[in-house]
Parts: sequence; structure tokens; C-alpha cells
Amino acid sequence: MIETWRWYGEFDPITLAEVAQTGASGIVTALHAIPYGEIWSSEAVAARKSAVEAAGFVWSVVESLPVHERIKTGDGDLSGLFANYRQSMANLAAQGIRTICYNFMPLLDWTRTDLAAPVAGGATCLRFEATHMAAFEIHMLGRQAAEDDYSDEVRVRAAAWFQQATETERDKLLSSIMAGMPGAFDRYDIPGLRKALAGYDGIDRDALRANYARFLSEVVPAAEDLGIRLCVHPDDPPRDILGLPRIVSTGADLDWILTAQDSPANGVTLCSGSLGAHPGNDVPAIAAQVAGRIHFAHLRNVRKEPDGSFEEAAHLEGDTDMVALLRVLLGEEARRRAAGRADDAIPFRPDHGHHMLSDHDRDFVPGYPLIGRLRGLAELRGVIRGIGHV
Repeated sequence: MIETWRWYGEFDPITLAEVAQTGASGIVTALHAIPYGEIWSSEAVAARKSAVEAAGFVWSVVESLPVHERIKTGDGDLSGLFANYRQSMANLAAQGIRTICYNFMPLLDWTRTDLAAPVAGGATCLRFEATHMAAFEIHMLGRQAAEDDYSDEVRVRAAAWFQQATETERDKLLSSIMAGMPGAFDRYDIPGLRKALAGYDGIDRDALRANYARFLSEVVPAAEDLGIRLCVHPDDPPRDILGLPRIVSTGADLDWILTAQDSPANGVTLCSGSLGAHPGNDVPAIAAQVAGRIHFAHLRNVRKEPDGSFEEAAHLEGDTDMVALLRVLLGEEARRRAAGRADDAIPFRPDHGHHMLSDHDRDFVPGYPLIGRLRGLAELRGVIRGIGHV
């Protein structure tokens, strides 16, 4: 497997010189300053690649080439947006960059309610707290029908939290939910979020699937021609939130996606954390199910709670059997080698880490500290080496 490290370019306080000390050989990055829907120019792609290679790395994976919100809603004439996406892919392929991670999450990217939840020993982690999300949806956002999405127990706790929460605590909750990805994307206040959600009125799971199928039909053939492997990232969390459908959350969802365009160019980013937050998902089993179309892997772990809450666990802890998952991925690599596939090695990165030790003295992109991810990479590296010697 190819060890990679996510780097946010000009938005990342971690330097490539520091990343070099982790032992990773590949960089996972994107042109975060370019607004969604605009073309990634040849010059901008070449400049980022040059910076990565000058530091001694390979630009292994693009994460992410964003899908514009109008494509997700199917709003208006989309020909220009599809053309721009294809041109960005062509400009990446011209530089030899051929693995592109993306997601199809409506409106918001990954969503958490707490960016610094305490864990044992003084570290902190990302957390999704069902009570706080319910308080946000029901009492702060005032979304109709939100009460139907939560149990009686969660609704009671949510009302109590909202009643005692200070304005500062409510603002912090909104900020956490909006944290998502750095770069050129929208962060909303409450009125802005209500307006943005209105753009999804009438779009249910079937409608969103139809819009996704259209996107795939527009870009996968071009990816085939360019030798590009697209790999969709699962929903995070893998559940409907804010009344918006999530359609990349389960093994059945992935089966539908891979069948919609049955091509090696249409693949999966196997994110063990996102899939692992769904109570019905067996992550190693899902990995085995889609193994031949895994083009990239995010390895992290979560610990789930009965009410739908979850938090980031250490990479070898939590609810997913990481050793079993790595056996699946390494077995797939062996099958690819035996078949003579050129893409036998799967790039992976240690996803999300605990904020720990001297990381507390620096600001980082939420979920992406230096030492916490280095710990995860070291643990994963050890398991991979160990499996290889069994």
C-alpha cells in the first residue's frame, strides 16, 4: 500500500518539510482556493504538482475535485459545469495525476458537532453528538419535521441543552457544524442555511440518485478516455441530516453507484470512518464487496453510541476491526498483482487524528493535526508490515 498524507496547501499550517518526516511518500491535495465549478487551469495544476515534487513527494490523489451544488440539485443548464469538470480532469491527467476523490453529499461536507471533544489522557477528537445536532435542527434552525428524525429521549435532551446553552455555546455549535472543508466553499449563518436548504425542496433520495446518475454519465466516459480513476467518498455521517438525503452510506448504495456506470473509472474511496459510523455497516465486508473498485482508502476508526452519536477513536481502536480491513485491502493488492494490473498498490492515508501532545500549541485544519495522524500512520504501518510477515 502507498502511504500518503493529506495536505491543504496554502490553507495548511503543516509544511511539506514536516510531512517528509512522517515517512509518507505521496501527497493528497487539491486546489482549494478555486471556487466550486470553475476549471482547474493547466497552470494551477502544474504549479501545485511542482511544489509537491520539489519537496520530494508524488501527488498521488486529488482530494477533492468538488461537485458543484447545482449538479446535485439538477438546477438549470448544467452543460457548462459538466464541461468544466471534464476540463479539470483533462488538465490533471495531462500532469499525470489520475486518481480523483470526490463526494456527492448535499450542501455540507463532513459534519461534526464538536471539534475538540475530550478523550482519555488529555487529547481531543472530532465528535458527532446526536443531542446537539437535534438541538441545532429543532431549536436553532427550526426545521420542520426535524423532530421526526430523533428519538423521544434525544429530543428531550436536546430541548434541555438548548434551554441552558449560552449564546456562545450555540454559536460554537453552528461553527462546528459548518467547519467542513477549508478553501472556497460556503459557511452559512442560520438564515443563510435555511435559504440554502430551500434549494433542496422536493429533492428526495430518488431525485438525488437521478442527479448523481446524470453526473456519472457525464464524467465517467471522459475519465475512461483520460485514464483517470474517480472514487466517490462515502457520506459523513452516513445518515440523512438537515432533512437532506444521503445516498453513499451503505454497501447497497455503493453497489448502485458502481452499477450506474460499470467501469473501472467509476470507483470508491474506502473510508473506514464514514462507513464505520453507520450501525448496520460491516466495513471489512463492504471492502471485500467493492474491492476491485477501491482506488483510494481513508483509514480511521470511530466509536458509536446507541443514540446515533459517535466520535473518532484511535486508529486501531473503535468499532471497526482495522486488522481485518487491512487484510482485505492487502488481499486485493495481491489479486491485482496476480492479474498483472498496473494499479495494484492502493494509496491510503491516515484519516483524522486526535489532537494531542504539542499539537495543542498549534492551530490545524479540524481533524488534521500532525502528531495524531502520525500516530495513526505509525500504527497502520505496523499492522501492514505485520500482516506481510505472517
